[in-house]
Amino acid sequence: MSEASTQMTRNEESEQVQNPEPDQILSQRRSLVINQRRCWIFVSLCLFLVFLGDSLVMLLLNFFYVQDNREDSNQDLQYKGTWTQALIQNAAFPILIPLFFIFPLPKSNPETNNIRFLSFRLLFLYFALGVLVAAHSKLFALGKLYANFGIFTLISATQLIFTAIFTAIINRFKFNRWIIISIILTLIIYVFGSPEFVGQPDENEEFYSIQAWLTFSASVAFSLSLCLFQLGFEKLMVKTKRYGNKKVFRMVLEMQICVSFVASVICLIGLFASGEFKELKGESERFKKGKTYYVLSLVGLALSWQVWAVGLIGLVLYVSGVFGDVVHMCTSPLVALVVVSAFNFMDDDFSWLRIGALIGTGLALGSYFYSLHKKNKKERNELNQRENNVEV
Repeated sequence: MSEASTQMTRNEESEQVQNPEPDQILSQRRSLVINQRRCWIFVSLCLFLVFLGDSLVMLLLNFFYVQDNREDSNQDLQYKGTWTQALIQNAAFPILIPLFFIFPLPKSNPETNNIRFLSFRLLFLYFALGVLVAAHSKLFALGKLYANFGIFTLISATQLIFTAIFTAIINRFKFNRWIIISIILTLIIYVFGSPEFVGQPDENEEFYSIQAWLTFSASVAFSLSLCLFQLGFEKLMVKTKRYGNKKVFRMVLEMQICVSFVASVICLIGLFASGEFKELKGESERFKKGKTYYVLSLVGLALSWQVWAVGLIGLVLYVSGVFGDVVHMCTSPLVALVVVSAFNFMDDDFSWLRIGALIGTGLALGSYFYSLHKKNKKERNELNQRENNVEV
């Protein structure tokens, strides 16, 4: 083919892109509507998984502390197995491997360039995220070891502020007034509506100078990991040949499996290097319900953490890291209601503050959903405008 004919072909293709046919516009609009509906379905599923995982984690944590029999055996009230807690948060990732192969793989994109370069960067991202997740899990457990409920909740609330800052810088995320309103309401909801846990230290076990920095560091690590999850989805995984420029739920499972594997290895090394594994036998013997329930409670905790993580990372994929953090923190009043209904300790009840936080949850999520609705509507209007221009 001559250079002139090649140039003419390119010009024709350019004109088709700039002036698409009506059938092409209809196809694009239909595809946009289908994708938006599919996105809402997966967002709803991930919302449910985050709430279910959060609820199960808090129920099983409180059950573990109640059955650990520390008050009767004159032990410290808090559970000091911090490497064990960190490992439990990540170790159940093998349960996701069968699901990874069940979800269909989209048609690959043969035109994707630099596959090896993208794959290398993706492996590096998995390793970096695994280190961050392991650090957050360990620091979170240490912060809980030294903090009472109020101080720990206040410091943990800063994670949403860091998520917003990191997302704006790293992911070039654009905020509007509805998202800002949602963030402000979420911070208030989390502070006043969070569920209590029975394993918090008593007055002679609190060390505020230490725990403040530990919990603060855990919040920073968690926020940074959410932003890197979003960056990995948008800049690396979507552009790989395997996924063909599409966002699919299989990407969530791949990300969670690989990152949890790295985090589990790090936590396992810490467990044995610190000698903490030697304490597991005594803990199982002290458990009121016996060794069987001890093992079952740990397995249940590990599975619940995976349910929560899959839901959270799914929200990061389909919306953003900010939205994932907002949803995670907004579930606090609902989880508190579940915990209060299941347990009766520390004179904990569902007070008027928590009722107000529960109402605020609807307002915070409603504000963010309204922002998403406006964004989807704007995209449809742009296609409609292009269709009208073609008809004219």
